[in-house]
Amino acid sequence: MARAGMFDDDHRAFERPRRRSRPRTKERPDYRDAPTARVVTVDRGRYRCQLLDDGRAVTATKARVIGRKGVIVGDLVKLDGDVTGAEGTLARIVEVCERRTMLRRSADDADTFERPIVANADQLMIVTALADPEPRMGMIDRILVAAFDAGVSPILCLTKADLASPEALQAAYEPLDVPIVVTQPGADLAEVRDVLADRVTVLVGHSGVGKSTLVNALVPGQHRATGIVSELTGKGRHTSTSAMAIELPDGGWIVDTPGVRSFGISHVDPASIVGAFHDLAEITQDCPRGCRHTSTEPECALDAAVEEGRLALERLASFRRMERAFA
Repeated sequence: MARAGMFDDDHRAFERPRRRSRPRTKERPDYRDAPTARVVTVDRGRYRCQLLDDGRAVTATKARVIGRKGVIVGDLVKLDGDVTGAEGTLARIVEVCERRTMLRRSADDADTFERPIVANADQLMIVTALADPEPRMGMIDRILVAAFDAGVSPILCLTKADLASPEALQAAYEPLDVPIVVTQPGADLAEVRDVLADRVTVLVGHSGVGKSTLVNALVPGQHRATGIVSELTGKGRHTSTSAMAIELPDGGWIVDTPGVRSFGISHVDPASIVGAFHDLAEITQDCPRGCRHTSTEPECALDAAVEEGRLALERLASFRRMERAFA
């Protein structure tokens, strides 16, 4: 019996460690009172932020509590740690505030991976040159689709009007009620400033169309790199290498993004785009179930509305031109 008792005692000695009597708390720190900042640029794991209350610039890292959730330009974030902004100091991003909007794209239509571009933008300004390089309506249409999908209001900015007339592009996009501004070197930018005032606007466009030149004119002293268009290919080369949010002198922000040579929209459901046009969405309620509202649909209510004079043919044609962006 004694031997059995000794065995039992020895066995107990090798039991698994028991759980702690004080379980780990599931409560996370409360960062509601932590300072809020806007992420203005991202570079190799460092996030340059600007505090909303006093405009102080702070460099931060992403805290482990954020996990795999990405932090992108335009995000409003909560900061902890050293927020003095002094040289050599680092704060920590401990929380990403809920995003109002998020503009996304894929590298191309064969790529199903979505790439967030900018968070919390109110507007998207599509910058395209009227010449050198030649305008690409297919690219414009794709960026328009991405804007409508993100719930961001699009604007079309036509640059280099000293080289070609804007009339053709104006006629193509005015039926969509997209605001259009026209610029040329040395011209007054009052019209552009008006549409940007007190809004957060992301600038997107093909390489070489003059985005950085426009930014430098709107906010002198930024020194965004500008480039030239290749005489051999007729295409621009990338000048801006990372997205950067820049505060405008008279209120509002612009986000300059690297020039793109393609703009994939594989993440967008084509049927959702009609919802961005309230008048068209109302008409399509009379469409048969499953109607995609394209020109090949035999009983689309949009065609009937044109025949009855309730919808302008030019508006429908401009809307349907975007369907080719999905082809």
